[in-house]
Amino acid sequence: MSESVRLTVEAGIGTIHLARPPMNALDIEVQEGIRSAAEEASERRDVAAVIVYGGEKVFAAGADIKQMQAMSYTDMVDRSSALQSALTAVARIPKPTVAAITGYALGGGCELALCCDFRVAGDNAKLGQPEILLGVIPGAGGTQRLARLIGPARAKDLIYTGRFVDSAEALSIGLVDEVVPADDVFAAARRRVERYVGGPAYALRAAKEAVDRGLETDLTTGLEIERMLFAGLFATRDRDLGMSSFVEKGPGKAQFEGR
Repeated sequence: MSESVRLTVEAGIGTIHLARPPMNALDIEVQEGIRSAAEEASERRDVAAVIVYGGEKVFAAGADIKQMQAMSYTDMVDRSSALQSALTAVARIPKPTVAAITGYALGGGCELALCCDFRVAGDNAKLGQPEILLGVIPGAGGTQRLARLIGPARAKDLIYTGRFVDSAEALSIGLVDEVVPADDVFAAARRRVERYVGGPAYALRAAKEAVDRGLETDLTTGLEIERMLFAGLFATRDRDLGMSSFVEKGPGKAQFEGR
C-alpha cells in the first residue's frame, strides 16, 4: 500500500486515510494506494463499513496538475483507465461507505467522494469539478456519478462553470447528506456507519449491489437483479437468524453472524 494512503481498522470500521500533504493531490501513487486500500477493505471480514477521510484540513484538492501537465495524449490514453478504475474500486467496496469531507473536495477529490454511498461534510467544505478551467472535463467519473446523484442540469452547471459550492449549497442540492462542524466530521462519519457493524453483511452487500447495478440499467432489468439477489439471501445464515428472531422476539432483536 502507498505511504500516502493507509487503511486502519477499529471496531469493525475501516478508514482509508489519504495522507499526502498539503492538499492530498491524487497523483499516480495516491491513485494506486486508493485502489489497494479499497481492495483490502473489500476482502477483510473484520471490516463492516468504510470511511474515506483526507484528514482534519482537506479531503482532496484534485489531481496532481504538474504531473498531469507533462503527460501526452498517448500517456493519458494509457493512464485514464487506471485512474477511473482506481476510484471505481471504492465504489465497488461491497459494504456501506461514507466520505468524511473537510476543506476542499475538488476535481478528483470530489469524484472520490462521489464513489461513496454517503457524504458527510464539514461546514468549511468546498466541493466542485473545476476541470473545465484547465481546458478538460472530469475524467474519473465526475460526468457520470455527479449527474446520477444530483441530476443532469445541476451536474452540468457545476461541470460547465467549474465553480465551487459550499457545504450549505452542497446539502441543498443533494451533493452531501449531512453538514456538521468541521471538527466533528470524522466522528459524524463514524456515527453514520457504525450501525452496520454486526449487521447482516451479505444482505447489506446485496442491497448495495441491487441499487447500484439497478441505476445502470432499465427498470425491468433492475427488478430482475433485485429478485435474484433477494432469493439468494435465503441461502445465508443471517436470513435464518433474522426471521427466527422476528418470529420469536419481534423486529430488531436479531444477532447476526455475517454469514
